[in-house]
Amino acid sequence: MKKKLTPSAKTGSTDAEPVPDKGKGVPPESGFPIVGIGASAGGLKAFETFFSGMPADIDPGMAFVLVQHLAPDHKSILTDLIQRYTRMQVFEVEDGMIVAPNCAYIIPPGRDMAFLNGTLQLMEPSAPRGQRLPIDFFFQSLAQDQREKAICIVLSGTGSDGTQGLRAIKGEGGMAMVQSPDSAEYDGMPRSAIATALVDYVLPPSEMPARIIAYVAHAFRKPARRTATPELKPENLLKKIFILLRAQTSHDFSRYKPSTINRRIDRRLAINQIETSEEYVKYLRQTPKEVEALFRDLLIGVTNFFRDPSAFKAIEEQVIPKIFAGKPPGSMVRVWSTGCSTGEEAYSIAILMQEHLEVLKKGFKVQIFATDIDNHAIATARAGRYPASIAADISPERLARFFSADADGSAYRIHKGIRDMLIFSEQNVIKDPPFSRIDLICCRNLMIYMGADLQKKLIPLFHYALNPGGFLFLGTSETIGEFDTLFATIDRMSKLYQRKEDFDGAPRTALGRLQPSMGAREESDATLPDKAADSKKTPAPELGVQSPLPTGATVEAGSPEILKPAREELKRDLTGAMNKATGKIELANCLGMRVKTNGELTPVNMTIHPVTTGPGATPEAPLYLFVMNQDPASDAMREGEAALHTIKEAEESDVDIRIATLRQELRVKEEILQTSTEEYKSSSEEMQSINEEFQSTNEELETSKEELQSVNEELATVNSELQTKVTDLSRANNDMNNLLAGTGIGTVFVDHELRILRFTPVATKIINLIPSDIGRPVNHIVSNLLDYNRLAADLHSVLDALVPKEIEVQTQTGAWYEMRILPYRTVDNVIEGAVISFSDITAQKKMQDELRKANELLRLAIVVRDSKDAIVVHDFEGRILAWNPAAVKTYGWSESEALAMKISDMIPEGLVEKTTVEIRQLSQIDILKPYPSKRIAKDGRIVEVMLTASLLVNDSGKAYAVSTTERAIGGKNDE
Repeated sequence: MKKKLTPSAKTGSTDAEPVPDKGKGVPPESGFPIVGIGASAGGLKAFETFFSGMPADIDPGMAFVLVQHLAPDHKSILTDLIQRYTRMQVFEVEDGMIVAPNCAYIIPPGRDMAFLNGTLQLMEPSAPRGQRLPIDFFFQSLAQDQREKAICIVLSGTGSDGTQGLRAIKGEGGMAMVQSPDSAEYDGMPRSAIATALVDYVLPPSEMPARIIAYVAHAFRKPARRTATPELKPENLLKKIFILLRAQTSHDFSRYKPSTINRRIDRRLAINQIETSEEYVKYLRQTPKEVEALFRDLLIGVTNFFRDPSAFKAIEEQVIPKIFAGKPPGSMVRVWSTGCSTGEEAYSIAILMQEHLEVLKKGFKVQIFATDIDNHAIATARAGRYPASIAADISPERLARFFSADADGSAYRIHKGIRDMLIFSEQNVIKDPPFSRIDLICCRNLMIYMGADLQKKLIPLFHYALNPGGFLFLGTSETIGEFDTLFATIDRMSKLYQRKEDFDGAPRTALGRLQPSMGAREESDATLPDKAADSKKTPAPELGVQSPLPTGATVEAGSPEILKPAREELKRDLTGAMNKATGKIELANCLGMRVKTNGELTPVNMTIHPVTTGPGATPEAPLYLFVMNQDPASDAMREGEAALHTIKEAEESDVDIRIATLRQELRVKEEILQTSTEEYKSSSEEMQSINEEFQSTNEELETSKEELQSVNEELATVNSELQTKVTDLSRANNDMNNLLAGTGIGTVFVDHELRILRFTPVATKIINLIPSDIGRPVNHIVSNLLDYNRLAADLHSVLDALVPKEIEVQTQTGAWYEMRILPYRTVDNVIEGAVISFSDITAQKKMQDELRKANELLRLAIVVRDSKDAIVVHDFEGRILAWNPAAVKTYGWSESEALAMKISDMIPEGLVEKTTVEIRQLSQIDILKPYPSKRIAKDGRIVEVMLTASLLVNDSGKAYAVSTTERAIGGKNDE
């Protein structure tokens, strides 16, 4: 049930809290931070522990938004469960709901949720059920909207949802907190988040609220900090921090943007609860781990696969085809990704390159250099393993082609074919030598953190590193600035630029002033020694070369050009010599190689000379000179062979037959070998086809596994909620049983077929019930009721007409009960049987009898009081017991005076004996006919009366008094 949007009575505040509503949101600068909390399986317990740890006497001053993996087809009770553990208002989010401080908001099932301008926006999920990542989606929107006010918490759950969103929040300067894995029921999500090395706090949920409140109070609610010492300026403090960073990390941040540096330092002050910058400098000197933490914070960059899809689309369509268009088949394409972070963008370019290579099918080679100063990020990039949340950034087709899922479905690993394209290395683009002969440089969102002077040095550096016509790819907030003479704009929106050749400015070699360690690296592609030109040459065909390769040729290290045109018998020796020359950068000789020329083997010598461009130069891809000459010793060998030819001629005639036979056998074996080879190729092709089918099946199984994993997480959440609900129902059932037992009301529940479903202990006193009677029809049970055998008929009547019945029944022991028969209605107003209840009314029945008797006496008393005849009651001893008003009027004695008298005091002396006889007769016939008699009045006069006497009998039938009605004859009564 959704909570009504009204102030909660639990807030304990005299001022009304702002009530969330739909409409225009509050802008981010409204003054309170937003805490996004993500959880999956096992999250309910973590939520309860978290909110139980909130202080009970103060408001946190922030809003909490809970995102959990919920089954889309199951109504969530999370809102009601969380409300038990917090004094804040708890709401299930409605589309457009405004976020207010000191409130908690729960994502509804089957929706994605984003944060925009102070409001929560709900959307239909775009990803399939097994691939949804609602926590990442919300965290990323929260980072974009709230920036440094965003706080994220990752709690128990499987998989890696929340990891990418945590990166986004940290990239904007927010704070990240993760549940300690040992306190989580499922530690997949916490461990994935901790592996980013970006988490500020790792705590059990019970300790999180206090730490968050302290962080917020320090970071957002205090005035701007000022240095305690007036003469110590902020610039000096920053310099000290830069010195400590450079001493430990070897990286200089002094020329980065001060605003970025100050924000990161302020955040570290808040996290460590340090008041002033001076104290933080001391803390840095005493705590090397904090220097490392500050270094990590300064390096935080937001990246993901195909970030800014339109920009990568422009790369795919406008840049990559042009790069390959001007290169011969088999040549190398070189790409440099600077500030690559964890490698997502570098791999994205590699994927685009591979897709274009598959279209061209011309044997091009691609080499991508990806560099960064963060060794942790480089280690992640080298591993090529990313959380499953990358599925939100990559199309399903590319995900299936270029990635393979881990066995548990929590991560994806890049395929080896793509990984082999990249070389990751730790490099500082500011001080380390750049790569050269690059076709595309990708430098996105790196320069935005640098000062203007660094940016002015990097753009010429990139121009130097690019090949003629090479391309530069910058971030959406970066430009080439004033260097439009160096680069032409290809796509202004996508930040694509192309290197110009005719520009006003210094030549490329002038860049040596920026990077002195580069030497003369690019001054000349190949400078050959003069002695190479004077070397003795042999025609190319005689050297075993089948294409126009000169006798003296230069190639790059590792180039395949020298091997492709060489004869088969030379390739093995050439490969060995190349390995020797390139491994030790020294001259390598390969003597006595034999080349078949015109049916004869010709001895050939080969020398490989490393070509250097200057003293101490170590070019990235050095050049080598290949010189091949015919072996001079081959002429003398030919003369000796001619002399021996005659001697051997006779012997050869006998050997010719043997040789012919061996040649025939060899030919047959070659044919057999050729057939076997063809069969092997055919089998290999079949195996390849089967392997592709297996791969396709495996991908389908992986997809199914991911969907099952997601469903399992949702079921775990539902199970947790249901367990809580079962506990609540068990408690409510215990309360109900105790309530029914305490009221003493006997209750029997029956279904439509009048079968007993359950009963309370009191009911066994009225109907003979035992536990084994559950399930039996009620008319099979023997009751203890007197004169009542219509129970089954009355039950049918109530179920048919739905009109309750109330009947008073009596047990054989004399106890009375009010039996009520009511329809049994569910919460959905469905009739599922009847309820028979027995309320003990024995005491009421006794009271009714006594009341009836009392009423009878009251009526008699009224008759006696209002009668005109004197009515006197006396016992058998003669004591007057009753005296009505007419007796007062007739005889003159008041009631109090008469009650102190005996009846004999009123009888004349001569009539006493006669009156005694009359009373004796009365005991035999109960009542005497009226007869005349006399009585003495108070004033002494004799009153003649007509007297009627009767006996008064109690409940046991025993006479206890005599009542007389006396009417004066001719006296006052006649009036």
